[in-house]
Amino acid sequence: MFAHVLFSPIPMHIPDGFLSLSVAVFCWLLAAAGVGLALWRSRHDLGQQQAPLMGVLAAFIFAAQMLNFPVAGGTSGHLIGGTLAAALLGPWASMLTMTTVVAVQALLFQDGGLLAMGANILNMAVIAPLVGYGVYRGVRLLAGERRWGLLLGGFVGAWASVVVASVAAAIQLGFSGTSAIGVALPAMAGVHVLIGIGEGLITVGALALVSQVRPDLVKAGGAGAPGGLRWTAVGLLVALALTLISPLASPSPDGLERVAEDLGFIEAAQSAPYEIIPDYVFPGISNEALATIAAGVVGTILVFGIAVGIAALYRRRSSARLVS
Repeated sequence: MFAHVLFSPIPMHIPDGFLSLSVAVFCWLLAAAGVGLALWRSRHDLGQQQAPLMGVLAAFIFAAQMLNFPVAGGTSGHLIGGTLAAALLGPWASMLTMTTVVAVQALLFQDGGLLAMGANILNMAVIAPLVGYGVYRGVRLLAGERRWGLLLGGFVGAWASVVVASVAAAIQLGFSGTSAIGVALPAMAGVHVLIGIGEGLITVGALALVSQVRPDLVKAGGAGAPGGLRWTAVGLLVALALTLISPLASPSPDGLERVAEDLGFIEAAQSAPYEIIPDYVFPGISNEALATIAAGVVGTILVFGIAVGIAALYRRRSSARLVS
C-alpha cells in the first residue's frame, strides 16, 4: 500500500495493521460521536448557500491533498485542509466536508484502511478542523477582524491542526503497541512541525485569494455567505485544474510513512481487501500521468457531488422538521 508509484501521489493515511482492534474501534466511536455532533449542530446552520460551498471546498481539498510537497530529509507532506474548511464554513460543516473527503479516499482509492478509517476521520475530520478553527478564531478576535489577523490566524491554526492531529496519531500508535508513545510522539510531531508550515502557507494563500474575490466568505468568520452557480462552477474548475498537476506530486514518503520506516513498523501495513482506484491511479490507462489525472478528476467530482448532496439533503430534512 505504501509502494512508491512514479507520477502519482503516495498513500497518506493510516492503513490497517498500524492500529490494534481496540484502538481502531475506540477511534470509530469517537469519530462517530464527533460527526454526529457536527450533524446536530449543523441542523440550523446549513442554509441554501452552504451546500455548494461544502462541495467546492471538498473538491478543492481532495485535489490539493494529491499534491504532496517536499520537506526536509527526503520527506513529503500534504494539505489536510481542516482549518481552511473551518475558516470558510465554520467548525461543524467543515467536519462534514472533511469526513466526505476522508471516506471517499478510503473507500474508492484505498488510501487508509477500512478499520483505521475511524482514526483517520477522527484525526483529519474532527480534531484538525476543531483545533484549526479554535486557533484561527482566537487570533482573529485578538486582531479585531483585521486582514493580518485573517492571514496569521489561518497560518497558525493550520500549523496547529497538523501538529495536534499528528500527536493524536502517535498516541493511537502507542496505545496499539505499534510503537512506544515516547518514541512515536516526538517522531510524528517533529516531522509534522515542518509539514505544518506547508499547510499554513497553502491555507494563507487560499484565504488571501478568497478574501480578494469573495470577502463576504471570510468577513463573518465562517458563517457562510451567498453562493451562486457561476461561483460554484469556477471553484469546481479550480479544483479540477489542480488535478492536472497531480503527477508532479513529490514521490518522497509522507510524514507517517517516514516515521513508520524509521521506527521499523512499516511492514505492519496491510493492503486493502479490494481495489477500485488504488493509489490514485485509474485502472486501464497505461500512461501513469494520465491515469493519475483521471483518478483525480473522478475523485474531485465525486466528493463535490457527495458533499453538496449531504448538505442539501440534511438542509431539507432540517427545514421539514422546523415546518412540522
